[in-house]
Amino acid sequence: MNFRSRVCLALILTSAFAAACRAGEAIDPAKATPEEGTDTLWYDLRLLDVEGKGWTDTKAFYDRLPGKAEGLVREPVWNLSRQSAGLCARFVTDTTALAARWTLTSASLAMPHMPATGVSGLDLYVKDEGRWRWLACGFPKEQTSRVALASALPEGKREFLLYLPLYNGVSSLEIGLPKGAKLAKADRYGPGERKPIVFYGTSITQGGCASRPGMVHTAILQRRLGYPVINLGFSGNGRMEPEMATLFAELDPAVYVLDCLPNMNASEVTERVEPFVKVVREAHGDTPVLFVEDRSYTDSFLVASKRQRNTESRAALKAAYERLTKAGTKHLAYLEGDQLLGDDGEGTVDSSHPTDLGFVRQADAFEKALRPLLPK
Repeated sequence: MNFRSRVCLALILTSAFAAACRAGEAIDPAKATPEEGTDTLWYDLRLLDVEGKGWTDTKAFYDRLPGKAEGLVREPVWNLSRQSAGLCARFVTDTTALAARWTLTSASLAMPHMPATGVSGLDLYVKDEGRWRWLACGFPKEQTSRVALASALPEGKREFLLYLPLYNGVSSLEIGLPKGAKLAKADRYGPGERKPIVFYGTSITQGGCASRPGMVHTAILQRRLGYPVINLGFSGNGRMEPEMATLFAELDPAVYVLDCLPNMNASEVTERVEPFVKVVREAHGDTPVLFVEDRSYTDSFLVASKRQRNTESRAALKAAYERLTKAGTKHLAYLEGDQLLGDDGEGTVDSSHPTDLGFVRQADAFEKALRPLLPK
């Protein structure tokens, strides 16, 4: 089977899976697990439409790359792909209380510069008068945790959005509702079918160092734009390698976002960017591609080596973009990096990885670049 045939087959399978997931479908309480001694029913999240997965043929359900990627991509990329960054589920329920219990693949809950709530926690939003509002964070206490996310809610049907951990894997996840509460899949995004926005990047794209999963810029943009998002950020390993280009070409998004400069030096940018884009273009000739420069290190005003790193990598990316444009490659866009985090130096924890403030600022810049590229 040649490359184009493999891509077509992947698209057919993806479309078939999407068609099988009926929007608004009610979940039968008989599929839930009752908890002895309480009135709680536990629903496996897999009964809903878990978003953020580019492939259905994953080794474990909450992986981000397909099973065939094992042995194809470098081992660090494969290991990171088993962390659940960007995965989420929208659902509708009339519940007055909501709990969650989940088991992580790693007992390491936090990092020195990123809290356990972002690394291993859950994040719950609810739609209120047409906009998403934060409701609760699931604090991980150990490798298996159970938390009450909400209680004493007013009666009424609402749409919820639950984000999974950014830097840990999930082996199981259930939401707990009191008996009698109704649960259903959420409707599709907007009128018609909306393809996802695919982000390919580094630790920043993966979510380092958001305080909770809903605060990474990719999640903020999902809520603002009303589009599903696939987060393919790999900490320290977003390097535009040929194997990743082949996998990316199997996806059929609304926009490709390429944000790998923090993990690439100028020579790697010159060597890899154009071949990567050409592979994607062979499969999807009209899908917009957004090139993103690296954020400015917030101490680069004083540290010359970091300032030089920004300058050199950006020059190499801009040159690749201009060569592709001159050669006739269409539907390319470019986002400069000097204002991704603002200009006051307050947007990171370590001069590189954003705080929540930094992620909001990134979302502002990305939103301006993405809106013109999305279908009207």
